[in-house]
Formats: sequence, C-alpha cells, structure tokens
Amino acid sequence: MYDKHHPLPSGMNTDRTRDDDGRLRQKRGDTLVGNIEREYDIDFGVRSDMRLDTPREQTGLSSIEDLLRHAGNHGG
Repeated sequence: MYDKHHPLPSGMNTDRTRDDDGRLRQKRGDTLVGNIEREYDIDFGVRSDMRLDTPREQTGLSSIEDLLRHAGNHGG
C-alpha cells in the first residue's frame, strides 16, 4: 500500500481500476512484461515478451505495486 516514506514510482499514475481498499486490481499473469513497462515507464530488466507471472515467481512478489518498487530499487 502507498506509504509517504516509500512513494510509488512516478509511473503509478494510471487509469486502472482499484479494489475497495484502494489497491490496484491484480493484473493477469499472462500479461506481457513489455506492456507493464510501457504503461508505467519502467524497465524490469527482463525480456518484454516475458509473461508477468514469471517475474512474480522469480521475486515472490504478486502485486504490480511491489514489482514496480522492486524494479525501481534495483535499477531495473
């Protein structure tokens, strides 16, 4: 969840829908990483034709927010 001490990457401004608690809805695992990289202007450091469920499994992170923070913190 958003924390003023650990803001989300600037690319988190999106038109995606949110759940009742304010979190972005879970993206499908078959979404291509390249689509997420373009939408949020971030580089995950992996092939753009990789499915989103692969970096989720590799990092143990499931939410887009967490994956974006991870990519931003690791220069990906």
